[in-house]
Amino acid sequence: MTSSPSDSTIRYGGPDEAERPLGRSIMRGLLNRCPRCGTGKLFRAFLKPVDHCAACGEEIFHQRADDLPPYLVILVLGHVVVGGFMMTDMAFHLPVWVHLAIWAPITVITALAIIQPIKGGVIGLQWALRMHGFGGHDDSPDEWDQGNGRS
Repeated sequence: MTSSPSDSTIRYGGPDEAERPLGRSIMRGLLNRCPRCGTGKLFRAFLKPVDHCAACGEEIFHQRADDLPPYLVILVLGHVVVGGFMMTDMAFHLPVWVHLAIWAPITVITALAIIQPIKGGVIGLQWALRMHGFGGHDDSPDEWDQGNGRS
């Protein structure tokens, strides 16, 4: 099958949808700023996002980051801490209690320090991909998702 210059390209979505660059949105989220404007605060409490951006009015209350931020924290921090522990153990022969006294506080403090930026990055990702209410459509389960009603 050949195509001619008169054939138009099929585009989904409308031309009225504004571009949402993925990298910029994630970076703004990592900096705990609104993924749309980059100036408004993203969180009103430690891990509770604001309902609306104070600068641009973007609705953020409907986002659902769920389990991805803690999973990413465990994934990254686990590799760093285990690698650090193993390198330290090879260089210095210390008792187990000393390793526990060193690595347990480092793990807890670092996890608490990076969970908020990672959650902001996930919110930025969801905003850029128009997920979970950011696309202007209803995210409630479709009729075929509801099952047949039997439990």
